[in-house]
Amino acid sequence: MAQMMIPRIALRSIRNSNRLIPRIPVPVKYQRSCFHTSWVLDVTGKQLFMPALSPTMETGTIVKWLKKEGDKVEAGDGIADIQTDKAVMTMEIDDDSILAKILVPEGTKDVKVGALIAITVEVDEDWKAVEVPSKATTPPSAPASAVPPAAPSAPATPPPASSGPVEPPPGQTHISMPALSPTMTSGTIIKWLKKEGEGIEPGDALAEIQTDKAVITFELDDEATLAKILVPEGSEVQIGHLIAITVEKGMDWKNVVVPTTTKPATAAAAPAAAPAAAAPPAAAAPTAAADKPPPSGQVYGLAVKRLLEEYGLSSGSIKGTGRPNRLLKSDVLAYVQANNVQKVAPRAAPPPTMGTSKVPTSKTHVPAATRPSPFEDIPVSSMRSTIAKRLGESKSTIPHSYCYIDIKIDKLNEIRSELRAESIRVSINDFVTKAVAHALVECPAINTLYQNGQIIRMPRADVSIAVAIEDGLITPIIFDAPSKSLTDVSKTIKELAEKARTGRLKPEEFQGGTFTISNLGMFSVKQFSAIINPPQTAILAVGGGREELDAAMQKTTKMSATLSYDRRAIEEDEAADFLAVLRALLEDPNFLVAGKLRALRYAQD
Repeated sequence: MAQMMIPRIALRSIRNSNRLIPRIPVPVKYQRSCFHTSWVLDVTGKQLFMPALSPTMETGTIVKWLKKEGDKVEAGDGIADIQTDKAVMTMEIDDDSILAKILVPEGTKDVKVGALIAITVEVDEDWKAVEVPSKATTPPSAPASAVPPAAPSAPATPPPASSGPVEPPPGQTHISMPALSPTMTSGTIIKWLKKEGEGIEPGDALAEIQTDKAVITFELDDEATLAKILVPEGSEVQIGHLIAITVEKGMDWKNVVVPTTTKPATAAAAPAAAPAAAAPPAAAAPTAAADKPPPSGQVYGLAVKRLLEEYGLSSGSIKGTGRPNRLLKSDVLAYVQANNVQKVAPRAAPPPTMGTSKVPTSKTHVPAATRPSPFEDIPVSSMRSTIAKRLGESKSTIPHSYCYIDIKIDKLNEIRSELRAESIRVSINDFVTKAVAHALVECPAINTLYQNGQIIRMPRADVSIAVAIEDGLITPIIFDAPSKSLTDVSKTIKELAEKARTGRLKPEEFQGGTFTISNLGMFSVKQFSAIINPPQTAILAVGGGREELDAAMQKTTKMSATLSYDRRAIEEDEAADFLAVLRALLEDPNFLVAGKLRALRYAQD
């Protein structure tokens, strides 16, 4: 009888405790320190705003939510399809999180850029307990990947300088750093193409801006006069930052009102770390409990270690509730909340030493800080950073498979020689591009994209060509390549490569594509494999030609081609069929020589 009573008493005590301790909303001033909460506290979460997915976008329409409330969102996943003023684009998330609350339903039109549309929380937080703000002040130019930080731990009322963009006087227009690509968060002004006082016609270029992908020309759609340049050339500027001021034609451009702040509202939270660093010395009092030795076998992760260091605590002073004997973030934050622990100032790291031997100091000894460094620090461009991030994600998340083939190019070289005699110059890469385009038509399973767990078969073959430039690698696109003749393909590749090297590519000329070709044959690379550029499902790596002896001991020239493909979308037999069609087209390129070229080649037949 006693054994039957114990569970009932325990269950009744748990129910009563739940009634006695309701959820406690976290005050605004503690939201930054309590970014993760236990079951006692409400979760603040991160706010997602309507992104500026095109330079001229002011409002957008939520076409479809690709994730549901409670779904896990990994870095790079699409969360929603948004109709801009130009096209339907996918909004992506840069961090691992959970979609906690959708605030704008599907089909909602004319949602202003910067409006709050959803809230996410960290993966290990209770997404059902997310706190929905009663009123959100959002930056009007927040990019797709920009999520404003939590409220600072200092005053709840932000300073006037960071309350948002200043409304310009009549006739005056403020020009902010535009979002020239969906993944752009900042840009560098390479060159101003207009001077102060010069007139601007609709469609005129105002400046050359380096994004995370390329150098793009920023154009204006209205007639105006450039009155004031606020950011000099060579400066890296966040999206939404005020860079220039224009006035209507006929107005006095010399007398313009320059706002006191040119930063967007998202930049206001940067100084929030200053109050935390200036914590009172009384914060050291709770660390007296650090003398207590930690329990045997207690473990914790990196996030808990960071919290313990921030608050100057020891793991032995806090009892872990995880299993087995694991200290959780919620345990540390509950201890911080209960004991009102403040953050401690970070310790200064000792200066690095070049060796272990002790050198006696003297008055004439030159300090290490003033010695010339034998190393050169080369800043990494935003394009290289983006390439590294995208290819790193591709290599770690996409199941790559490879298929290799050798192609005889003797007939191809013979045709090239005859065309060169008629002053028609086409490269091997031109033939490869043309052959790939037709092979994609014959093998539509290769001409696909993989997005949101679905295979999308593309109706048109748009071939991307990898071009090396000073800041990295860019892939301009030959749209509808099968419909173009060999000479048109050659001309288009040369024009796009020249634009890429001079920074004159437009966003629509390098964003997209259904298949990519990377050719390193001109660098004497015999064979290599390339990394897939998502959401594409395949990329072809082309090596240089080499002379070999065939079975009849005759000299022949061969070229290697390696297809990297996504196993989620393409099977082995489909990849083999594609390479077989490609080899047939290149070993006997009669089909590729069309129109006048074909007539020239076979005039004697």
